[in-house]
Amino acid sequence: MLNCSHVKRWGLAFAVLALAVGARGEEIPLPPFDVVRGAEFPEAPAPEETESHVAPAVEVAVPGAGVESSIPRTSEISSAVMPELGLATQPAVTIPSAPASKKKKGVPAFPTPKTLPPLGPYKPLFYNNDFSFKKNPDHERVLGEELKDIPLELFGTPWTFSTGGEIRYRFLKEDNRLRKGPPVAADYNQWRWRHYVDLKGEHFRVYGELLDAQSFDSEAPDQISDVNELDIQNLFVDWKIFENDLGLHTARIGRQELLYGRQRLVSPLDWANTRRNFQGGKYILSREDYNFEAFLVHPVNTATGFTSLTDLNGALDKPERNIWFGGTYYSYMGWDNTVFDLYWMVLDTTSTVRFHPDMQRHTIGSRWAHLEPVLDAAGQESRVWDFDFEGGVQAGVEQGTDVISGFWTGIVGHTWKKPRWTPRVSGLFYYGSGTVDSLGSNNTFFVMFPLGHAYWALSDNLSGQNLFDTALQFDLKPTKKTATTAALHWFQLASSQDTAYNVAGAAIGKPGNGTNLGTALDLYGYFAYNPNFDIQLGYSWFWFGSYIERTVPRGDSTQLYVMTSLRY
Repeated sequence: MLNCSHVKRWGLAFAVLALAVGARGEEIPLPPFDVVRGAEFPEAPAPEETESHVAPAVEVAVPGAGVESSIPRTSEISSAVMPELGLATQPAVTIPSAPASKKKKGVPAFPTPKTLPPLGPYKPLFYNNDFSFKKNPDHERVLGEELKDIPLELFGTPWTFSTGGEIRYRFLKEDNRLRKGPPVAADYNQWRWRHYVDLKGEHFRVYGELLDAQSFDSEAPDQISDVNELDIQNLFVDWKIFENDLGLHTARIGRQELLYGRQRLVSPLDWANTRRNFQGGKYILSREDYNFEAFLVHPVNTATGFTSLTDLNGALDKPERNIWFGGTYYSYMGWDNTVFDLYWMVLDTTSTVRFHPDMQRHTIGSRWAHLEPVLDAAGQESRVWDFDFEGGVQAGVEQGTDVISGFWTGIVGHTWKKPRWTPRVSGLFYYGSGTVDSLGSNNTFFVMFPLGHAYWALSDNLSGQNLFDTALQFDLKPTKKTATTAALHWFQLASSQDTAYNVAGAAIGKPGNGTNLGTALDLYGYFAYNPNFDIQLGYSWFWFGSYIERTVPRGDSTQLYVMTSLRY
């Protein structure tokens, strides 16, 4: 039975679609569903899956970087950077193009946190999508490209209009996950629709994106990131203030997704059915060799972990104004095949927040990522080493107790480029501190808003608090359209005087019961027909160790998923 809120929301959706079709005032032909050659679209990190969020199902060992750019690209490290507004022209309108000297140079294609299909012009953040390839008259067609970078004139000035989106369906079957409540076995289906509208001018930009996430046929209670009825995911305005020797200065205000570095601390969590978002302001300084951002926002939807499904009860999302999340993020890309990040972030909650304690935590950290090619006797690149190291210190106050904690992680990988299947082997180590004395300071590292699904096993049982994770990963690409990954993790508590924490950050078990959390094996892969359509399949086992057996006994955990995505 439809209620008023459903009618309003779907009315808004159809209005957006009508605007998309009416933008050109004519019937828009759809391009053939061709396979896009890799040469047409340099591989960039695919959008890291949103995890069950903070139910992040993290992947192991693939060092990489996600890119967050916008008009100026954000401090992301590994993907092609979004060019400035230089779009096709029509006789009636002249579209401004940015000076060639100011265009971003490509960042090395680091391995992504999780092995995902190459998406060509589609980026981890849709507001960074780049369809500039259309300027090449010989390019391969992509479904929906006619709706991108459409020249038009408003208020006597040139603008471009783009619209598109994604439809995703997923089937999951899981047993004995470390969810809230007793162990359960559940089969369920999820679908998600995203649709965006992007209007760019010489000095201003308006971007809006809708999201509808549904979960059905589940034998277990919905998780907080499973459901979000038609809602506003992104809605912001960019203002290009000015450009000088330091770079392009841009201000952004409104609702927006955030993605920094390799998504270990801040991620939109694409694996989750509901992607995380925030509301507030951001200042961006962007130049060819670096990006700097300063932001101050409130968390918004349930995927951030600060609101519940019952809080909203079908209503539109609204920012949690009792919580502030802010900081600065600097990325330097001036060294060959290298990205160096420095950041400071602060998360400030109040006693009125029910899902996390009253706290103010400051995190200061750094990341270094590097690719080292190895040449053969003929001077051709035959192998590549990849390195990714990151760490930080966290200090502050939580419920009146001093906090001093931290994390450190490293990934080293090696890819053989000459063999047919381009195998890659990598190793990962992760340490997130835990409290060593319950009567002293709080030493438990708080992971904030990570892409956990890609780092701490696909089965989404653990987060990076009070955790040692040692992992090995093996990747193969049998064809240009397919890839497979196997990852093996060994998990332990960092401190026996602290508990384990599940993917949502909730304490599991009791201290003093050993440190062995267990072993996990992930097997997964994809088939990518082209940048528009792909199929992903994965299976994960988690053999629980003595700590789980003693404190929250259950059988071993398994998870199967099959997922398809159509982008347009």
